[in-house]
Amino acid sequence: MDRLRIREVIVVEGRYDKNALSQAVDAFILETAGFGVFKDEERLALLRRLAETRGLIVLTDSDGAGFVIRNFLKGAIPKDRVKHAYIPDVRGKERRKRVPGKEGKIGVEGMPPEVLRDALLRAGATVIGEEAPSRAVGGITPADLMAWGLSGTPDAAQNRAALLKKLDLPERMSAKALLAVLNALYSRREAEELIKSV
Repeated sequence: MDRLRIREVIVVEGRYDKNALSQAVDAFILETAGFGVFKDEERLALLRRLAETRGLIVLTDSDGAGFVIRNFLKGAIPKDRVKHAYIPDVRGKERRKRVPGKEGKIGVEGMPPEVLRDALLRAGATVIGEEAPSRAVGGITPADLMAWGLSGTPDAAQNRAALLKKLDLPERMSAKALLAVLNALYSRREAEELIKSV
């Protein structure tokens, strides 16, 4: 399978993630050096500049550490210049490790190339040489999530967990992040039908 040529800069946690992603896509991939980005003003300035000129896609592990890095970047870079790609929660360990990580989940480096490509496409990555999709997506509001029982209701966490599992998205994803993903992938009607099927 050919590697996708992605316009945006893809941000990952470390070099093993970068190596795995390089097998799936042809793109500028930049590492955060894990939590190192928190104190590295030069790297953060570079990320802001790249976000402004090319846009960023954040692709971190689906564990707690990955979400801490993702949330830091959400607050540090203008929201309209960042897309978020999510890998599914998969239990296990990467080949190079002797024992699984603290949460027992496989990270970006352990995902097959087709899963990484799919995560980027679902996030709305711009594929160089392909036309943008013509179908209408979006229009889903926070009020819709509440009406569908995915936020602000007693069973919201349970309902959201079931939907996240069906969509192969991380269990830690917030209602706000889920809203962004649904708007990137579905029209309001499509999302409503999907949620009824869960």
